[in-house]
Amino acid sequence: MNDQNDKIKILLTGWGYPPDIDGGLDIHVYHLLNELRKRQDLEVKLALPEENAPAREEIIPVETGKGDMTWKARKMSAEIAKKAQDFDVIHTHDWFGAEAGYKASKYSETIWISTLHSLISSRTHGTSEKIEKMEKVASEEPDRLIAVSEGLRDDIEETFDAEASVIHNGFSKPSSTGKDVKEELGIDEDMVFFVGRHAEQKGIEHLLYGFKKFLENNNEASLVIGGDGHMREPLENFAELLGIEEKVFFTGFIPSEELGDYYREAEAFVSPSINEPFGLTITEALESGTKVLATESGVDELLSSDAITEIRPESDSIAEGLEKALEKDFLPDYESRTWSEMAEEILEVYREIN
Repeated sequence: MNDQNDKIKILLTGWGYPPDIDGGLDIHVYHLLNELRKRQDLEVKLALPEENAPAREEIIPVETGKGDMTWKARKMSAEIAKKAQDFDVIHTHDWFGAEAGYKASKYSETIWISTLHSLISSRTHGTSEKIEKMEKVASEEPDRLIAVSEGLRDDIEETFDAEASVIHNGFSKPSSTGKDVKEELGIDEDMVFFVGRHAEQKGIEHLLYGFKKFLENNNEASLVIGGDGHMREPLENFAELLGIEEKVFFTGFIPSEELGDYYREAEAFVSPSINEPFGLTITEALESGTKVLATESGVDELLSSDAITEIRPESDSIAEGLEKALEKDFLPDYESRTWSEMAEEILEVYREIN
């Protein structure tokens, strides 16, 4: 390990990098990298798949080859494990970093820290034996395990023989260009907004059905659904089947620099997730001054009970929640949390084990 007067050398692992991100994990790693790089006592690098790696001095591109995500993660592992031998700490995220972290800690003096952002059992209705095995390794084998919420920590401890520390994410304030989203989409009424992966976990089908019921109760609004994913076409077909396609706008991927425009223009943001270990989009809405209705999430652990309108991932609850949220004449009151605060807590973990 390093001499006490030397810099602590840290290798982070990730998958995506803004603007090409797949979810909250990529945002977390991006902010962690940037916050840690401000420290004079640290040397920090980030290993990414070469196809997702921008040409930056602090980024290490890693060859992945062709194949699905599990194949690419496996191919990355050997190279990352070799590179990690030159670092004091390897800090991996979720299952795809498990093999690299395990090999690095097993065959060198490198300390392995693992952060879990979710479990596959909460992301999809199906299961993957390969990913579940990697999650088990990422939970039970590292020198220190971190979860991004208390709820996720409890799920990890119930599923695996592992104890995790909790370090919550920071709150993100999205960028804006100032464009008039409503005018661009042709909306002249209240706008309800959702953004996220079009996947089972996100509960978008319940949102669509709940929005139909909301409209049937003599309410007027348009629903804007941002993001993309494997369920987009079925969701578009479902909106048509419900007869609300003229009130629903599927925008596809929203560039990060425009995201704040959508939050700002929306009268309410909805997070209808079936499982949300943290919920960065909720923080983005709050930071934009937008009313929020949301199902249970990790963010709840940091908020007062009146900061959001609570809903369940079912249509009647969503319809009622929309009415309550839109009737509120005050903005959410809450205490924000910075990415710098999160990074400082993670840095304390590095110091403890170093």
